[in-house]
Amino acid sequence: MGRRSVALRLNAALATLAVAAATGVVLSMPEAASAAATGSATGYATQNGGTTGGAGGATVRATTGTAIHTALCNRAGSSTPITIEVEGTINHGNTSKVSGSSCNTAAGVIELKQISNVTLVGVGGGAVFDQLGIHVRESSNIIIQNVTVKNVKKSGSPTSNGGDAIGMESDVRNVWVDHTTLEASGGESEGYDGLFDLKDNTQYVTLSYSTLRNSGRGGLVGSSETELSNGYITYHHNLYENIDSRTPLLRGGIAHIYNNYYVKLNESGINSRAGARAKVDNNYFKNSKDVLGTFYTDAAGYWQVGGNTFDNVTWSAPGSKNNPAGPDPKSNTTVGIPYSYTLDQASCVPAIVGATAGAGKGLKVSDGNCSPQTPTPTPDPTDPTPGPTPPAGTNLSIGAGSDGSSKASGVSYGNVRDGDMSTYWSPAGSTGSISIKWGTATSVSKIGIREAAGSTGVIRSWRVLNGDTGSVLTSGTGAGVITVPTTSLKKITFEITGSSGTPKVAEFETYAG
Repeated sequence: MGRRSVALRLNAALATLAVAAATGVVLSMPEAASAAATGSATGYATQNGGTTGGAGGATVRATTGTAIHTALCNRAGSSTPITIEVEGTINHGNTSKVSGSSCNTAAGVIELKQISNVTLVGVGGGAVFDQLGIHVRESSNIIIQNVTVKNVKKSGSPTSNGGDAIGMESDVRNVWVDHTTLEASGGESEGYDGLFDLKDNTQYVTLSYSTLRNSGRGGLVGSSETELSNGYITYHHNLYENIDSRTPLLRGGIAHIYNNYYVKLNESGINSRAGARAKVDNNYFKNSKDVLGTFYTDAAGYWQVGGNTFDNVTWSAPGSKNNPAGPDPKSNTTVGIPYSYTLDQASCVPAIVGATAGAGKGLKVSDGNCSPQTPTPTPDPTDPTPGPTPPAGTNLSIGAGSDGSSKASGVSYGNVRDGDMSTYWSPAGSTGSISIKWGTATSVSKIGIREAAGSTGVIRSWRVLNGDTGSVLTSGTGAGVITVPTTSLKKITFEITGSSGTPKVAEFETYAG
């Protein structure tokens, strides 16, 4: 780009600590949210049909990168909805390539490639992707929520995802990234690239309530002055802290940038160029340089500004490849926004962003009046009574086989292992049995019986059988999570012995632990 590379120094990190103390930003990993994806998409991610991720599908728990890939690969198809709850540290040592017809994964990176309808959400004690990036490619309808991604490198060792914490490329549509913490420990000379990069025809994306810190590059939209196929990106209620540049860099397209808190932008901030148009509303810029304009190019970009606060911001002189918007920023375009939104006043942005942005903040959001609120969990329209949290690990039923006793007309044995709560199996009468089976012996210690919408509580009494031997593993009443003695078997059977009507089993989940 013709600019000097600035290494982030120790005193910059110390300054970050001071900023954190003043703003209430949490630097250590607190307890993360304990529930799955909460709230609804905002901004441009609500357009083009909306972004719902894995809503309506199965929920599985993963504690390794390999388990994340396995969950994707075990689905019935590449578009089968799934929510993957992640807890623990995901790194190179536990992230391997997994193969399957519903996935396209790779070692050393979380690969969301050629898939759709997926939610990846941190739960429990938190999810940290350590030196391991998340790559979204040729995919759509993806939610990434409540995770930390740190120290992803493009040079040195180990490397991942081209040095991007989260990167999207090649015909990506409708992604909502929410309540994430994306951080590095230096700039390009230390081996790092962007924290949030979008390129090669990526559209309808929202980054909300996230923290981006300690990096040479915040992120870009478009990889070159001629790569202008990206756009419709919303950035709101994010903290950009101790970043050299690109908060973001926009090449073509439209971006809506509102209620973000920018602290210590060392070289430049929002860089609109190559015809890009940015609507920049009610942001707070502090202790920074050249926070808005066209920089390092003569390919002009444009902006519409309103309600922003510039607190100790310095501006460089205009030049042939330097067009700062300040010291008195004025609009040079207009941008129409197709969705509804509520602006917080810029004066309270440091406080509201400090209370809500980043992983482990309880998924709190602003109510539009500078007050943090815990959002109401979004109900699954296909499963109004989802029951208890699924056991940890991968649902082994997805991708397995199934059979059973005589079934009701119009249903299938396979409906209980497709990860879709809108399909179900019913016996021919009020009792019957359904089985999950594998080609090789598989260890099972828990099962989850999920009844279809409108039939919750119909199943009364049941038995769980070892399908290989016919022995009874356990028995009881009421559907839900059932613990059985850890058993290695090729077939496990859920036998309904009593019900109050026609049973409808939407999912028969099986888990190793």
